[in-house]
Amino acid sequence: MLSGAALAAPDGADLYKKHCAACHETPQTRAPARDSLAKMEPQAVVASLSSGAMAHQGAALTAADRRTLAEFLSGKSLAAAATSKVEEGSAGLCPPGSPAFRPLSGPSWNGWSVDLVNTRFQPAAMAGLTAAQVPKLKLKWAFGFPGTTAALAQATVAGGRVFVGSQRGTVYSLDARTGCIYWSYQASTALVRTAVSIGPRSGAPGRYTAYFGDHQAHLHAVDAATGEPLWKTKVDDHWAARVTGAPLLHEGRVYVPVSSHEEVRGGDPKYECCTFRGSVVGVEAATGKQLWKTYTIADPAGPTRKNKIGTQIRGPAGAAIWSSPTLDVKRRAIYVATGNAYTEPESGFSDAILALDMGTGKLLWSRQMTEKDFFTINCRGGDSCPDPPGPDFDFGSSPILRSLPGGRRVLVVAQKSGMVYGIDPDETGKVLWGTRVGKGSALGGVQFGPAADEEKVYVAVSDVLGTKPEEAGGLWALRLADGQKVWHTPAPKLNCTSGRGCTGAQPAAVTAIPGVVFSGSIDGHIRAYAAADGKIIWDFDTKESFATVNGIQGQGGSLDGPGPTVVNGMLYVNSGYGMFRGAPGNLLLAFEGP
Repeated sequence: MLSGAALAAPDGADLYKKHCAACHETPQTRAPARDSLAKMEPQAVVASLSSGAMAHQGAALTAADRRTLAEFLSGKSLAAAATSKVEEGSAGLCPPGSPAFRPLSGPSWNGWSVDLVNTRFQPAAMAGLTAAQVPKLKLKWAFGFPGTTAALAQATVAGGRVFVGSQRGTVYSLDARTGCIYWSYQASTALVRTAVSIGPRSGAPGRYTAYFGDHQAHLHAVDAATGEPLWKTKVDDHWAARVTGAPLLHEGRVYVPVSSHEEVRGGDPKYECCTFRGSVVGVEAATGKQLWKTYTIADPAGPTRKNKIGTQIRGPAGAAIWSSPTLDVKRRAIYVATGNAYTEPESGFSDAILALDMGTGKLLWSRQMTEKDFFTINCRGGDSCPDPPGPDFDFGSSPILRSLPGGRRVLVVAQKSGMVYGIDPDETGKVLWGTRVGKGSALGGVQFGPAADEEKVYVAVSDVLGTKPEEAGGLWALRLADGQKVWHTPAPKLNCTSGRGCTGAQPAAVTAIPGVVFSGSIDGHIRAYAAADGKIIWDFDTKESFATVNGIQGQGGSLDGPGPTVVNGMLYVNSGYGMFRGAPGNLLLAFEGP
């Protein structure tokens, strides 16, 4: 006969079905897939449910429930995992006597882009890699992120070091040539997805600060040479707020975009959806003091209606900012792209481009591309879902500012609708041209962003939903002046028939150097295309197992989110993205030219 304690013990499968399956079994959600959770350490699952990204959902569970879920999902007992755990930093440390850190000397890729205008175009002098050398790129080292299923943060390279965040909230400083570890900093229990931005420290000659955000809506500042924490600022108090776009550093200020995952709760009929508003926060770089904050929706959400079971619905809400801001020094303006609305009524500022004053955050102008895009994830009958729901055509990528012949300028913005627009930043966002490159969907069109040289913009297409796997993906080159197609290269033929990662979708951010464009795919391949005609000149499959310099078991997976960085003859790219039909992985790979 079972004892009372045994009868009361929580069941992992039942807990998962009741509290987790609705999101983790739905490909469209931003939650990791079930098989990706199985690769996580149980301690990481408990931390996420207790104080990390899933703390709001975890609040409905007891401590025993969280432990049971963690052991059920990972297939490991907490006690055994703790006993066998290899401590981070026990292998792969850089030897004593390493050279001094001088980030402002030599080639670099600092932040989301190499410039303030987010072109993602690395000039020849900084790239150190020619079009003729790209086909000869070889893997030099691999770094494994412990206990993770996704490599989400783009690498920053400065002063001969690589700075990169991880799914477990650890930020690393690595040697750019060898991958050895200079330092690691535990930012939080929530992941650090943003690229790191580095700049000189006010009042401390020869010292530099690294800035990055986390999924608990903190902005962190640490000593770039040592990883010593300097300050931490909460930029938004909403429970669902997070920082996903890289902070932008300029003239003693850090401009921080704020996004959220509240729309995931929209499928819960008992949740009063929704109250989050996207924002940009101006922060003093030296101290972390908030200087100004501008919401994408001016007024707080108010009660609008009740759903079928009587839960109060609130709005307007949403318009998160997922990507890094773009800076226009000439007009002293900041350009940001906003996400979809969560709930009615229409605010006019979702799925839009906003221009803000650098000094005050005051709204200068806005240009909305899709109206009434009210969307929440995993909607079910009797819940808080918009009626009718929108297409989820938000902007996930940063605007690109470029100059045209004759003194005109263009702001290129790419949308999940499959449309790419050229708008005039000097004429309140007047649309100059629009070109369709994809079919568009909630996971379609353009997701994490194009790259642009002086003549063309290079756009990778996702379309992971709504198309056959073999029809997704592809890379386009459009003329900056008028949006006309220069060339289009479809995704190569797949070498698989089913399973995670078996799609040609190319949602990851694009990177360009003179004569070459780099684009990653959900199928795990990183490819180089000739900028002149789109011919593929290099192709490397990252979805393999690799030995790592830090002794962690390394497995490659899908390429999604961040794009590659190219600095001083080397290319750095993440591999692993166990969401949105992607294959999990835990690697940062470094390639070297001849």
